[in-house]
Amino acid sequence: MKHIKRFVLMIQFLTRIPIPLKFDATNEDYGKGLIFAPIVGLIIGAILMGVYLLFAPFLQVGARVALVIAFYIVITGGLHLDGLGDTFDGVFSNRPRERILEIMRDSRIGTFALLAIITVLFLDFWFLKNVIDKGFVTAILLFPMAGRIGSIISSSISSYARKGEGLGKSFIEYCGAKEFVIGSVLYITTSLWVGGTIGSLLSVISIITAIATTLYFTNKLGGATGDVLGAVCELNQLFFLIFVNIILR
Repeated sequence: MKHIKRFVLMIQFLTRIPIPLKFDATNEDYGKGLIFAPIVGLIIGAILMGVYLLFAPFLQVGARVALVIAFYIVITGGLHLDGLGDTFDGVFSNRPRERILEIMRDSRIGTFALLAIITVLFLDFWFLKNVIDKGFVTAILLFPMAGRIGSIISSSISSYARKGEGLGKSFIEYCGAKEFVIGSVLYITTSLWVGGTIGSLLSVISIITAIATTLYFTNKLGGATGDVLGAVCELNQLFFLIFVNIILR
């Protein structure tokens, strides 16, 4: 029952899929529930695949991929894109650490945030379309999983960068080495099942890119925040799509 509750909590938190259930959840439930994030990614991917196939009789590939990206934003509520923008606003401000954290908490969108979000979405569209043109439509199922393994990894190998409470604190405090291992095994196994040998190879690469991206941000901030978890998620999806293109070249 505990694991079912945590799985549903992850769907409710990481997506806008309406599940009208309420739980007496603790911070530990959210942090340890992250092991299910790759499965939530697969659910997102399945919905996106449905959108892609639904419009197949009516639209060309490019238009369908654009709809896939648009539906991705709707399904996730832009949660991780918001973190991406805030992280880039702070990290690329070239300010001291404490000032960077203040900028990241500011709800206003800055130049670096706007540029990061636009660039990542454009590259997501371009690389996803290119992969589909090469016949690897399964990438639609796999790329949201690559993003969500990034959230597990960035939580499990980081300490919390802020003093006091914050959105990402429960994930970072309660997602540790055990969740890293279980989540990674679950991710690699599911990727093998969905995407075959290419899927499993890409899953290992995605774990490596998530570690590298997390270390870059934590080096700048002295730890991670909820925004960093979102940024790693979005960037890891992009890195996944780039490496698919490299493998299928």
